[in-house]
Amino acid sequence: MRLGRLTPERTLFLICDVQERFRPAIHKFPAVVSGSLRLLATARELSIPAIVTEQYPKGLGRTVAELDTACLAETGGGVFEKTTFSMLADAAVSGAITGAGRTSLVIAGLEAHVCVLQSVLDLVGALPDVEVHLCVDAVSSGSPTDRLTGLRRAERAGAFLTTTEAVMMELIRSKEHPSFKAISALIKASKLPASEALEPVA
Repeated sequence: MRLGRLTPERTLFLICDVQERFRPAIHKFPAVVSGSLRLLATARELSIPAIVTEQYPKGLGRTVAELDTACLAETGGGVFEKTTFSMLADAAVSGAITGAGRTSLVIAGLEAHVCVLQSVLDLVGALPDVEVHLCVDAVSSGSPTDRLTGLRRAERAGAFLTTTEAVMMELIRSKEHPSFKAISALIKASKLPASEALEPVA
C-alpha cells in the first residue's frame, strides 16, 4: 500500500502554467497564485527544487509577477517554456524532472483537466517509482466542473489529493523542526478567506 509520505530530500515542486493571460479566465485564480506562492516559499525555506512551466508564453504571457521565479535556480529548479500540454511530453521539462532525482512530485497550477491532468497521467504511467501529489487548493480550471473532473480523474489514475498546508506540515513533521516557525508564519500570512478559497473535492 502506497502512503505517499513526503520528506524534503525526496520532494520536487511543480508549478504548472500560472500565467498572466489565464488570470481573467480561471475559476478563483487568486487561490492558485496564493497556493503556488506557499510552495515556492517552502521550496526556499527547505531547499526543495521547484520547476515552473509556461505554456506558450509568447501567446499566453509569462508566469504572474506575484510568483518570484528569479531565485529558482538556487534550489536546483528553473522556469521552462513548453507547447505540449503534459510537462513530461516536453523534453526539457521531462529532463529537469527526471534529472532532479526526486520521487515525490507536488503539483499546483493550471488547468486541472488539461495540462495538470495530462502531466499526472504521463508521470504515473512513465515513472512507476514516482508518487504524484495534487494540491487541490492550488489547482483550478476555467470552470468548477472542469476542475473537479480533472482532479477526480487524476486521483483515479493514482495521484494523491492534498493541500498546500498539508504538504508544508508533513515536510517538517514537528514543532521541533528548525523551520517550524517560518512555515507556520507563512501558513498564517497566506490564509485565504473561505469565500476566496477553492472548493473542497467531495
